[in-house]
Amino acid sequence: MTYISKLAILMVTATISSLSFSNSRLLNNSDIEHITTTQQRYQFIGTDAANSTATVSEASLLSIAPIHIEEALRQIAGIGIQRGSGQEYLPALRSPVLTGAGACGAVLTSEDSIPIRAAGFCNNNELFEAHTEMAQRIDVIKGPATVVYGSNALHGVINVVSPDTTEDSAWLGVDVGSFGYKRLKGRYGLDNGSTGLGANVSITRDNGFRDEESVFQEKMNLRHRYNTDNFSVHTGLTYIHLDQQTAGYLSGEDSYKSDLLINFNENPEAYRWAKALRVWSKFEWQKNNAQRISITPYFRNQDMQFVMHFLPGKPIEINGQQGGGVQSSWQYWKDGLSVIVGADAEFTEGNLKQFQEGPTKGSAFLRETIPAGEHYNYQVDALMLASFAQVSQQWGRWTLSAGTRYEAMTYDYRTLLLPGRTKENGEKCGFGGCRYSRPSDKRVDFNRFSPKLGVTYAVSNELSIFASLADGYRIPQASELFRLQREQTVAELSPETGLHREVGAHFNSPTLSLKAAYYLLAKQNVIYRDDDFFNVSNGETEHEGIELSVRWQLHPQWSLSSAMTYAEHTYIGQAESSDASIIGNEMDTAPRTIANSQITWEPATPLEITLEWQHIGKYFTDAENAHTYSGHDVLHLSSHYQLNPHTTLRFRVYNLFDTRYAERADFTSFTGARYFPGQPRHFLISAEYSW
Repeated sequence: MTYISKLAILMVTATISSLSFSNSRLLNNSDIEHITTTQQRYQFIGTDAANSTATVSEASLLSIAPIHIEEALRQIAGIGIQRGSGQEYLPALRSPVLTGAGACGAVLTSEDSIPIRAAGFCNNNELFEAHTEMAQRIDVIKGPATVVYGSNALHGVINVVSPDTTEDSAWLGVDVGSFGYKRLKGRYGLDNGSTGLGANVSITRDNGFRDEESVFQEKMNLRHRYNTDNFSVHTGLTYIHLDQQTAGYLSGEDSYKSDLLINFNENPEAYRWAKALRVWSKFEWQKNNAQRISITPYFRNQDMQFVMHFLPGKPIEINGQQGGGVQSSWQYWKDGLSVIVGADAEFTEGNLKQFQEGPTKGSAFLRETIPAGEHYNYQVDALMLASFAQVSQQWGRWTLSAGTRYEAMTYDYRTLLLPGRTKENGEKCGFGGCRYSRPSDKRVDFNRFSPKLGVTYAVSNELSIFASLADGYRIPQASELFRLQREQTVAELSPETGLHREVGAHFNSPTLSLKAAYYLLAKQNVIYRDDDFFNVSNGETEHEGIELSVRWQLHPQWSLSSAMTYAEHTYIGQAESSDASIIGNEMDTAPRTIANSQITWEPATPLEITLEWQHIGKYFTDAENAHTYSGHDVLHLSSHYQLNPHTTLRFRVYNLFDTRYAERADFTSFTGARYFPGQPRHFLISAEYSW
């Protein structure tokens, strides 16, 4: 039995034996984690589900006023978002930080339960295409959720729920902070009984703290509602636009600690431009208070362009996807029995171009093998079809659940350049050929069956325990299949799969909310780039961890909340041809300990002051475990004052003691140590008015 397993048993046992606290101060209902809304594909309550869930509530989002999505998600155990420049980030959910062409496919991100991007076309930064800053809340499902959500939900789901602005409401806010940061945000809705409509808007301007860094961003949600006694139509539209001047990595061992270098931008030419439009309508019929039929067609159109400043030659990538699909389900519930049966279909036209405007700087090898001109230019039509079913039955204190999904995916790939390792005009490169390899036109098919089992036992009205067994998967992304290098002409990849086991406990009393969980995920067919720069899928990894989330009313004026994670992410298998063995090594960029704790003081009803402690433990920055980042601890202070029933003022100090730390650290054989430095001490003032 591993150390983590033993610790997990002790933690869950302690949870089960927890006593109710007699303090009369109640936790705010909005702070109790729940996932139940008409915007979800199906309803479930966190304490009844045989898996771990978490929520960042609307009240928390208003209090945080997140400049970046990392500020909100760090409050959830198991998440380790690493912030890049501007709105960029790298995701982690019960995983190391996910890097590589298609690694982002292991965590599904969605808005109103519709994936932000199509199944085969993920992007590491795609959450900035959701209106997280003005969301009603953000829901997180931890562990495989592929039965209902499908491919890309191998490690879990992050779902942004947009506010229902179809009721009478009016709200206006402004944020002003350091480094020229400004955000104007507003919400307005009209309710005409059976119909309603409204808008949710934010406009951001941020000069950044590093040289020649900035973010100009606009986001908008529109909503319309029509309903009768047994029928409703909810329609939503999201539009985002991002114009960002990007600051690249800071190179050199411990360079992030230097007061002279922290503002330096080695890549002033870097930028990212993006726009995205998504439209959906949810048609819902309810019958006899026991059945519901839901059909949700949707459309998405996305375009992005950015400088790949982290590659030799600094090429420009232009990518886009246009398409849509439909989600459908039938739900039935009666006498403790709950059934959901559904089908999904999606068609997407994707495109990608990578080109370099000038010659590569550096050695003769780099100049010859990475020429100017187009490296890739291809189109991919992707078709996804899936069906799923999930059943749960309650017997007394026991609830058993089972689910399954079958999904088929087809890629139809066409290159618009000559196939092979040549320059765009067909001329050969020296030193054996060009770095970038273009496969010939081809069609690739995948299919996958995914089951899940779960059991929950209600020990009392306050305490429940659960266990689950799930098979998760992610289908290879288009960029892994068709964006090849060196001598590889065909990528024979299989879907990544993972067997996930979890046990845990949920405890809720008037003064204490506690969630504890132990999980073990064994992944097969892990996709990576081997020593020959081939995309292969014969890797094996293991992910084991324990999580604890607590909200505790210590005293009528004092409350504590904390999200803590201890996890080990390990390489279990690799290619036989690898130059050096990494089997048994810890995965890079995978801190064992992550914690976020907040203590709040309310000395008087209109005033609240919160001290937040953010902890990231030591981690390796390379797969060989030869280089490390020491981790960091940073304190933040925030307060809000309710001036009157309509007006709220907020003040925040980030990085209270001006600590020098790195948001992200890694090491490559080409560049050595490099970092995204953390922001020095800075401030944010907010005002909100509602009527």
